[in-house]
Amino acid sequence: MILLRTLNHAVLALMIWPVMLMAGPATEQLHRFVDEVTSMQANFEQIVVDSRGNIVEEASGRFYLQRPGQFRWDYQQPFAQQIVADGQRLWFYDIDLEQITVNAQEDALSDSPASLLSGRSVPEDNYHIVEVSSDDGLYWLELTPIQSDAGFQRLSLAFSDDGLQQMVMTDSFDQRTLLIFSAMQTNSELPTSTFEFVVPAGVDVVGEIDQ
Repeated sequence: MILLRTLNHAVLALMIWPVMLMAGPATEQLHRFVDEVTSMQANFEQIVVDSRGNIVEEASGRFYLQRPGQFRWDYQQPFAQQIVADGQRLWFYDIDLEQITVNAQEDALSDSPASLLSGRSVPEDNYHIVEVSSDDGLYWLELTPIQSDAGFQRLSLAFSDDGLQQMVMTDSFDQRTLLIFSAMQTNSELPTSTFEFVVPAGVDVVGEIDQ
């Protein structure tokens, strides 16, 4: 049942009608998110679709955001993984492999979709933004990076009156990653420990920890 619902969402999200609209409710929702949302937590489902439309990966878990500069992805299925941005460093923990990769957050997230969610910059500073129509009842935006070296072709965001619902990132190989959010809470207090990554004993770390 969950898979069927996810696939239905995926079809709707990945078949957005490419019709440009004037600035409207979707743009207003984006600016409301940037201006008003200080924290967010939600369940997420992730679907990766290749350039031929085949589903090549599915995952799910829990997402946490504290703006500006902090977020956490706890992947629960099919494999346990963690991605934590603590404001200075970006940690990627593959629990099964017992390996951690750490990088300077600013370098790792420059002009990425994650920086759009976690940052405070005005979206128009880094993206060309147009509204697109769809028949799924959501307000969709398509954001194209102004910089040619952004690492992805475009980012589509879907809002309802309750806030952000979906994201679709298309990379340079025309592979699309769809994120569907549910059970969302915004502007609730999150413990500081949510974004404090502690290296487990005996786990290998690749990268520079000291700043």
